[in-house]
Amino acid sequence: MSTPVQKNDRLTVTIEDLTHDGNGVAKVDGYPLFIQGALPDETAEVHVLKTLKNYGFAKIVRITSPSPERVDAPCEYFAQCGGCQLQHMTYEGQLKWKQKMVENVMRRIGKIDAPVHATKGMAEPWRYRNKAQIPFAEQDGRIMAGFYKTKSHDIVDMDRCLIQNTESDAILRDLKLELQTLGIRPYNEEKHKGILRHVVIRKGDATNEVMVVLVTRTAALPEKEAVIAAIRDIVPNVVSIVQNINNKKTNVIFGEETVVLFGKETIVDTIGDVQFEISARSFYQVNATQTEVLYKQALDYAQLQGGERVIDAYCGIGTISLFLAQTAAHVAGVEIVPQAIEDAKRNAELNGFTNTYFEAGAAEEVIPRWYKEGKGADVLVVDPPRKGCDDALLQTILTQKPKRVVYVSCNPATLARDLRTLEDGGYKTQEVQPVDMFPHTAHCEAVAWLELAD
Repeated sequence: MSTPVQKNDRLTVTIEDLTHDGNGVAKVDGYPLFIQGALPDETAEVHVLKTLKNYGFAKIVRITSPSPERVDAPCEYFAQCGGCQLQHMTYEGQLKWKQKMVENVMRRIGKIDAPVHATKGMAEPWRYRNKAQIPFAEQDGRIMAGFYKTKSHDIVDMDRCLIQNTESDAILRDLKLELQTLGIRPYNEEKHKGILRHVVIRKGDATNEVMVVLVTRTAALPEKEAVIAAIRDIVPNVVSIVQNINNKKTNVIFGEETVVLFGKETIVDTIGDVQFEISARSFYQVNATQTEVLYKQALDYAQLQGGERVIDAYCGIGTISLFLAQTAAHVAGVEIVPQAIEDAKRNAELNGFTNTYFEAGAAEEVIPRWYKEGKGADVLVVDPPRKGCDDALLQTILTQKPKRVVYVSCNPATLARDLRTLEDGGYKTQEVQPVDMFPHTAHCEAVAWLELAD
């Protein structure tokens, strides 16, 4: 069966919405066309690039009626780089779209009728990322550093990134020149040769401490002392320089071995009144300002009065757990990554919490055992990866029936799916609060509050 449009057609279309990855959506006789760079309520002449059975792709030839939310993207790399998708939209427009997107998936996927509040955004939505992972490459004998083009491993050579911290800019601008002088070759993915794969910069927003991680293919780092000196000169507030060795042919950034080249093994940051030690490979939210907003929302939905027992599934290094421990009688955290559990224990000790317990293992296995041992919870908090909660964990919740569930999500679609499962099992979603953790991108976090129905 032929589609309503064909490759190379030129059409005038009206943009109806954005996809989850920020592309415009227009429909021709019900057939969706995905159009990069288009915004809702715009009319545009487009050129059809590709058609599949159920949808197609097109590019803008010219915009005949622009959206009132359209602005000029301030970043000169925006059209090439895949890091941001929405810089061409006003920030207020982004926040409204994210609320609408969360609301739509709640209704469409989850059949959830709970109120979805206005997205909580940032007063200053630039320079918010405390972690940058910068790939290095070589082209025609010249060292390049930047971020990948959309859906590729081709690097856009950059001197700055407006959503990263300024220390990352200094590394982007200056370190590649130093490496060129020192003759240190970047990693070649195809040939599996060269030395430097990535440079990772982590910054404690509250402390101003910076860690620089050199991810190398080989344990040997040529001109090591000169590289250390160059980094200290480029980033004066660096307190930790470490080398991570990854000699595998893989797209995974980190290898298993990390050694300290200068200073400390960790840096410290503070969210609210809680301190965290962060190592090279620790999971830690990249926007500390909005993390505090997110966690305060979770704490608000938990409605702790001081006597509750709380379980934190997918606890990571204990970030949410320790926020909850400020008010709860006891918080138990479970996480499948043993190193993260060790970090959580260390962070609890760093803050003087004695009302926490952390255990490595699968939540769906550990939590039922805790209940059998009389270590159940009044409130259960989940903060799963993008794929959502493991079905076995959802069934555990439905079996153990904690009075209240707080669900922190980085993927509204899987959140809606999981809320449907919990509602079918006897819970009622009270409300959902979107939080903009990643301004100028299509990503949106959300916190949902559920109560066990009477």
